[in-house]
Amino acid sequence: MIYKERMTAKMEGDFVVFLIGMRINKPLMVHKIVPVFAAMPKMLKELYKQPELGFIHHEMWFSRTIILLQYWRSIEQLLDYAKRKDSAHLPAWQAFNNAIGTDGTVGIWHETYKAGTGTYENVYVNMPAFGLGKAAALVEAKGDLKSAKDRLKL
Repeated sequence: MIYKERMTAKMEGDFVVFLIGMRINKPLMVHKIVPVFAAMPKMLKELYKQPELGFIHHEMWFSRTIILLQYWRSIEQLLDYAKRKDSAHLPAWQAFNNAIGTDGTVGIWHETYKAGTGTYENVYVNMPAFGLGKAAALVEAKGDLKSAKDRLKL
């Protein structure tokens, strides 16, 4: 469904924005790229099946640098997942370090941001529910939510 109105997302309480991705540096090294690429869908499947882990939603973009935008309930839950011995993450991280390490074939990166009331704002026009608008409640951006300044309570 496309929302033609100006919409904004409102998340209750604190949350975490986690950007993670990979960059293909040596495209001919397919045998090293594919296992790195294949690891993330396994993790996402695991996370969606276990909402108690704190994962909320993701979006993904593909090009030479693959980017995943993720929303988590808390920093603690994100970090706990990364270290869980029974998760898909730890074996994938170990496999990356064993197969690629610092050889330059595939780059990986992540950035983590904690957000809460008054620290974020967003607007969507002529868009389906997307990003935070899919992870949280999507409401019409009017009244005290009309401008970025208002949404940030500045």
